[in-house]
Amino acid sequence: MKKIIFFLFISTIAFSQTTSIKKSPPLYEAKPSSAGMSTERLTRIDAMIKNAIDKKEIPGAVALISRNGKIVYHKAFGIANRKTNKAMQRDAIFRIASQTKAITSTAVMMLWEKGLFQLDDPISKYIPEFKEAQILDTFNEKDSSYTTKPAKNQITIRHLITHTSGIGYGFIDSDSRFRKIYQKEGIIDAFTDKPITLKENIKKLATLPLHFNPGEKYSYSEGLDVLGYFIEILSGKPLDVFFIEHIFEPLGMHDTWFYLPKAKSHRLVGIQTKKDKQWKHYTSDLFETDFPIKGAKTFFSGGGGLSSTAKDYATFLQMYLNNGELNGIRLLSRTTIQFMMANHIGKLWGDTGSFHGLAFMVTDQKGQDKDGNGSKGTFGWGGYFNTVYFADPKEKTIGIFMKQTIDIGTDSTGWRFKQLVGQAIDD
Repeated sequence: MKKIIFFLFISTIAFSQTTSIKKSPPLYEAKPSSAGMSTERLTRIDAMIKNAIDKKEIPGAVALISRNGKIVYHKAFGIANRKTNKAMQRDAIFRIASQTKAITSTAVMMLWEKGLFQLDDPISKYIPEFKEAQILDTFNEKDSSYTTKPAKNQITIRHLITHTSGIGYGFIDSDSRFRKIYQKEGIIDAFTDKPITLKENIKKLATLPLHFNPGEKYSYSEGLDVLGYFIEILSGKPLDVFFIEHIFEPLGMHDTWFYLPKAKSHRLVGIQTKKDKQWKHYTSDLFETDFPIKGAKTFFSGGGGLSSTAKDYATFLQMYLNNGELNGIRLLSRTTIQFMMANHIGKLWGDTGSFHGLAFMVTDQKGQDKDGNGSKGTFGWGGYFNTVYFADPKEKTIGIFMKQTIDIGTDSTGWRFKQLVGQAIDD
């Protein structure tokens, strides 16, 4: 009987996306004027990027802009791979790192729409190892040993999706004590070529101390990796399979992968850094920089493991601008997206002009009026290897700016790109 119930449960999960009575077309290329954009003003973006490359501010980039569902700008600049001196191409594949988080959040909310859980459920209900949550109390710098004290609250699914759980973030954590604890315990933060599974990593992570009582503060964390394992538990499928079946294939995102197929690996952009004012291929002692094409390929980081193209990610964002639908396939309802774009962290970011929703950073009225870089409701984020994106629901505009660099010093191209997209609107 238990096997039959489990089969029926998994069968209901298998159709997380559905057909829709609405049918918005896939993104397609069109003249800027057809979408209310100025061709002349868009050339300012060319000039900005070329100037940045000439000044060795960045080695190369792919930029994409869409408006009203039409791609009005999609260009490649500079060098994609310092080893081979390969020129950047529009279909170049980038490690998108934390841009993975919005996709994982989408998957969580697709399962939430099935009525399988509530956001304020404790995660220990599904991953029992999190039940005895502890907060870091004392720390010994000599050997990274520590003591803990019990947390007042249980970690909830909402805490994990909004980075208010108290969980740390390994080698990018702002607190050196957590960097040392995670390194000592062998926690994988996002990238690895070792034969480790998400399940193994999260069960180990669950035994480690927290920064603070869940819900009391904001601290960027591995919460979306925990939710990646949560998705595996609810769906009965590895995270990569769930993403392919329920998000990537329905949306036509054929170039988005945790680990690239051999036929696509030549399109992966090399990570570059700057040394003595010259561009160099980046290597690291912390992780295998060629992780999308090398190694065991068993670890699926919901917080940072995906690689993708500018067009694929724009397709994902267009689904959000369409209120959850693309090409007649509905991933999320309009009401769910409205809920996701609300403020789910209260005043934890202060009066900054933005807040954290359930997948993105969202601009509020102050942010619109202060910076002029998007309407109220504009949402976006970025990635560890210098990729950025935003989508403006009011202007129905998407901007994707993909680079692949680390430790390069000043790079003003991200904010310049966003500003230049806005000034090209001409309707």
